[in-house]
Amino acid sequence: MSTRVVAVRPLLASMAALLLAAPASALELPLPPPGEDVVGQVQVIKAKYEDTFADIGTANDLGYLEMVAANPGVDPWLPGEGTDIVLPTRFVLPPGPREGIVINLAEYRMYYFPKGQNVVHTFPMGIGREGWGSPIANTTITAKTPNPTWTPPASIRAEHAAEGDILPAVFPPGPDNPLGPFKFTLGTPGYLIHGSNKKFGIGMRVSHGCFRMLNHNVLELAKMVPVGTSVRIINEPYKFGVAGGKVYLEAHTPLDDHGDPSVVDKHTEVINTLLKHDDLKDSMRLDWEVVREVVAAEDGLPVEIALSREELASAVAP
Repeated sequence: MSTRVVAVRPLLASMAALLLAAPASALELPLPPPGEDVVGQVQVIKAKYEDTFADIGTANDLGYLEMVAANPGVDPWLPGEGTDIVLPTRFVLPPGPREGIVINLAEYRMYYFPKGQNVVHTFPMGIGREGWGSPIANTTITAKTPNPTWTPPASIRAEHAAEGDILPAVFPPGPDNPLGPFKFTLGTPGYLIHGSNKKFGIGMRVSHGCFRMLNHNVLELAKMVPVGTSVRIINEPYKFGVAGGKVYLEAHTPLDDHGDPSVVDKHTEVINTLLKHDDLKDSMRLDWEVVREVVAAEDGLPVEIALSREELASAVAP
């Protein structure tokens, strides 16, 4: 038997290999067993005539750019009646401790690990746009505010005024408030996690550095997350993980430390990321051809790239 690991790009796999499912109401996923890192399942739905990626994403707790990445060649504004739409609802968990809130800028996504529960909640996020990058930081939730008032900073008022848009000095609570129905204040000065008065933009680089959520997501989070919860903000475009004795790689478009598209050598970045995983680098045989395909695709879908040496030994045993 050949020892080469055969990995098929998920979008080229047969439909039978994917989980056909109706939209999920929320992405609350059981944590994997100790030593494993992959949660959820890829889903496929049939588009309706009136569907857009923004609508499908809102219904399934997915952001716009991750929908686009997972469905190359599909028109995000008019997918077409009956078109198969991949929902990228399988994730390699972010590296580091599974506690509190973890935000990964590169995938426009939050993970919340509630204390004492064997689950993870994950939500799409809008992050800072060019010139207004979101920070990489270790911080905490310092306050929770329902129906917030927003006082635009002078810098934002000046930016809008330069474009002929005069902002009011204060936005009262309500449907026109850019903070939406709830805000979390972070210990990093000037940054919030909040809802939005705009339907479009979640899962994109749209904000002035704060983290935007779908309104139903931020209200759900508000019920679960206490003041004092840790918040770890990272920027990891390449995530390695183990599931069922196999090794997976999930790749996203790299962003620099300011949230702008990065010009890093992607393959060097992948190797550097792998070198951080002492538990993986000496215990597997990578299929570098597949790794290159995954890095080039940047579709955010976990793809099998290797077998552990134990699995490999089992596969070639007489």
